[in-house]
Amino acid sequence: MNTNVSNVNLSSESLETKDFEGANLINADFSEMNLAGANFANADLTGANFTRSNLSGANFAGATLTNATLNFADLNRANFAGATLTNATLNWADLNWANLTKANLTEVDLTGTDLVRANFADANFTGANLTQADLTAADLVQANFADANLSGANLTHTNLEGANLKSANLTGANLTKANLDRADLCEANLKGAILNWANLTKANLTRADLTNTNLDRANLYGANLEGANLTGANLTNTNLEGANLTKANLDRTDLYEANLREAILTGADLTHTNLEGANLQGAFL
Repeated sequence: MNTNVSNVNLSSESLETKDFEGANLINADFSEMNLAGANFANADLTGANFTRSNLSGANFAGATLTNATLNFADLNRANFAGATLTNATLNWADLNWANLTKANLTEVDLTGTDLVRANFADANFTGANLTQADLTAADLVQANFADANLSGANLTHTNLEGANLKSANLTGANLTKANLDRADLCEANLKGAILNWANLTKANLTRADLTNTNLDRANLYGANLEGANLTGANLTNTNLEGANLTKANLDRTDLYEANLREAILTGADLTHTNLEGANLQGAFL
């Protein structure tokens, strides 16, 4: 389809299952419309407005949505695979079960958005705002969250294996039982975050801020925490076997019954650290 309806106002209409594949829809107004199941594959939707529209099951694969507005839109099970959403706004939208694999979400605003069980494998969230977003059980394998804001986000049971979270803001985020196997959290801000039962096997937490973070029963086997700030953190029953804690700040850190077997603690600040019942066999102090 080669349609040009740029700058057209189509709001408050029903275009359910309409085919817009490859269309030029720059700055088109689709606000408050029923577009369930519509096909926007490879369409140019730069600056388009979909505020409060029903787009459940819609197809946006390969589409361009730069600077588009999708606030409060229903995007349940929508397909955005390979789509470009740079600087788009999706505040408080519903993206449950949506497919955004390999999508470009650079600088996108997803404040308060519902992303439960969405698929973001290999997606690019560089500089994105996901404050208070709900990503419960989402697939975020190899996703790029460098410099992204995830403060207060719900990331319980998410799969972040191999994800890039360098310098990301995760203050107050809930990562209970999240999979962060080999994730890169270098210089990330995790102040007050909840990582109970999280898997951080061989994760990179170099110079990360984990002040007052809760890591009860988390798995940090072989993780790199060199220069990390763990002041006041809770690591009771945590597995830190083979972890690198060189020059880490463990002031008032609770390591009750933690496993520090063969961990490296050279130059670490252990002021007021609770090591009661901890396993320090073979540890380097």
